[in-house]
Amino acid sequence: MTRPVRYALRLVSLAVTLALWQLLTSRDIDVWLRFSQFPTVTDVARTFADRLSGPGYWTDLTDSLTRILTGFLLAAVLGVATGVLVARSRLAEDLLGPVLEVVRPIPAIALVPVAILLFPSNEQGIVFITCTAAFFPVLVSTRHAVRALTPVWEEAVRTMGGGRWRVLGSVVLPGALPGVFGGLSVGIGVSWICVISAEMISGQYGVGYRTWQDYTVVDYPGVFVGMVTIGVLGWLTSTAVELLGRRLTHWLPRTSYAPTAARRKPARTAGAAVSPAGAAVPEGTRAQPEEAHDEHLVRD
Repeated sequence: MTRPVRYALRLVSLAVTLALWQLLTSRDIDVWLRFSQFPTVTDVARTFADRLSGPGYWTDLTDSLTRILTGFLLAAVLGVATGVLVARSRLAEDLLGPVLEVVRPIPAIALVPVAILLFPSNEQGIVFITCTAAFFPVLVSTRHAVRALTPVWEEAVRTMGGGRWRVLGSVVLPGALPGVFGGLSVGIGVSWICVISAEMISGQYGVGYRTWQDYTVVDYPGVFVGMVTIGVLGWLTSTAVELLGRRLTHWLPRTSYAPTAARRKPARTAGAAVSPAGAAVPEGTRAQPEEAHDEHLVRD
């Protein structure tokens, strides 16, 4: 399937969803689910256009993005550093492991009272909650990725005279990058959930704060404007993390979608044998074993 066709299918899927939403809400259809209580697509679009023309929407957007980026970047640095330290040092694992495992199951949004008591401003408390939400996915993914590395690579670097920092920069961090970005992808999504919740509870300005205010004044189109904004921002930031991960791990093999015909084995032709790689070999020519191809590597 070509890329333009895939993009067209995605647009069709989105268009069908919006059309179904418009149909159910404009007709006030209530079949167990009460779609008559929902605003229509046109109502949401009209409210969205009004918000875009005013300064308040962009102020809320800037505040939420500042909070999410600050907390996420702190979580990325601290999570990777702590994950590598715990995975590489038994002393660090014994000292930090019990504390981290006790705190990790606590939902970050449950730390709102702690943030209010601990930090002098709500802004710092929201960044703390966002950082905590992303910290543990990054930590766990980094720890598992580092422990899964084969020791042969480290032994090779040490054999060539590399020290601890050389091993860290040449083996540990590059080898753990796929796992690290897996944790970052999860962490950015969890960060958006928690920053919006924290803004609803103790924020001043921000997309979450504005969405909650719209709900309290029964402005349901405004609530859906906030939901759409959160969804688009989350999608954009997750895509940015994924693209950065692909760029930094370009050396990894990539799986691709191949047509069914391309994956079929070639038909066996008369007078020819088929090699394990799928190429036709004339009959009478015996395929050499794999060791024979590498004999020149071990001969004197």
